[in-house]
Amino acid sequence: MDITTLVHAVQTLNAADAFNAGLGAQHWQTLEPYLARHNLRAGDLLIRQGDADRSAYLLEQGNLQVFVTGGPPGRQRIAILRPGSLVGEASLFAEVPRSANVEAMTPCVVWTLSVARLEELCARAPSLALQVMRAAGAVMAVRMRDNLVRGVPLI
Repeated sequence: MDITTLVHAVQTLNAADAFNAGLGAQHWQTLEPYLARHNLRAGDLLIRQGDADRSAYLLEQGNLQVFVTGGPPGRQRIAILRPGSLVGEASLFAEVPRSANVEAMTPCVVWTLSVARLEELCARAPSLALQVMRAAGAVMAVRMRDNLVRGVPLI
């Protein structure tokens, strides 16, 4: 496993909700063993609305769409995520059902950070874990604000 492409994607993503943890090369090297790499095919569902999974994902390559079901007929797309994006960040903070679906629009590579692995990171490298949590919290705060402004239902 090599996270070079992921690191480049995270560091170059220019978005208001970018994962800006300010991690240097040594930080990424320390974080890498806590992440698991997965490949998705176009159409694969990464996160299902209502599930209780406790993992967040960093997108290395491809595009993901975030949408909710229920309410008005059909899907309501919330966002399209590009490489470098973090998704599922709320699960790192609370044991609550997933608020949206996340589907691969194209073949994707994602890196998973589960709550269990984050807790291990907290025990072994607490300052790094704090940086990761602060950056994930910032992503969540920006997205919540944007969703409220757009009138997207918070499920």
